[in-house]
Amino acid sequence: MEELIRMEKVCVTAGDRSILSGFDMSLCRGEKVLIKGRSGIGKTTLFRLLMGFRKPSSGAIYFDGRPLDAGLAWDIRKRIAHISQDSDIGEGRVKEMLDEVFSYNENKGKLDPDRLRLLMSELSLREDVLDKRFENLSGGEKQRIAIIISLLTRKDIFLLDEITSDLDAGLKKKVVDMFVSDPSRTVLVISHDSEWEREGVRVIDLERMQEGVNDCS
Repeated sequence: MEELIRMEKVCVTAGDRSILSGFDMSLCRGEKVLIKGRSGIGKTTLFRLLMGFRKPSSGAIYFDGRPLDAGLAWDIRKRIAHISQDSDIGEGRVKEMLDEVFSYNENKGKLDPDRLRLLMSELSLREDVLDKRFENLSGGEKQRIAIIISLLTRKDIFLLDEITSDLDAGLKKKVVDMFVSDPSRTVLVISHDSEWEREGVRVIDLERMQEGVNDCS
């Protein structure tokens, strides 16, 4: 399999506190990986590292075999669809938000109305939600809109942070199916939902990996 991401002996410290210590990980094209562990163990920090918003204290991160630096990070962000745990991604009417997102150069031509309607139907969203103000939607509706936007952008890599936390059991299963069943999607997900722990998903228990590891100097 083609390796997209590799992290070697990555350490992150904040003052005297070690957030990540000697962390190794690889992610291949089309692979699905679940990152699990208690709050504060470094899961969200991992995503910030991959998007270049934070630098490791030591160690190295590679994309397509190239070391991640400030210049490469800008290009990498264009290839990543990131959904954060905070689904408040904007304000105003949902339709206007969609128009804005898909007016960006990297997203032009990707807003397929038929695909949009299909995804909304699959995720139990009525079409009139497009005329509602995003900030007035429920947490679950916001999550589903963010998921739909990420799928429509057709990015190379999906970084998903607790995207099913506000969904009921049926919708959780549908969302996980969408990301796991498509072999073309490369997915790295942070979640406490057991629905992600299924065949075809590699699980990394960050807390267990970090136990007793002290490779930062």
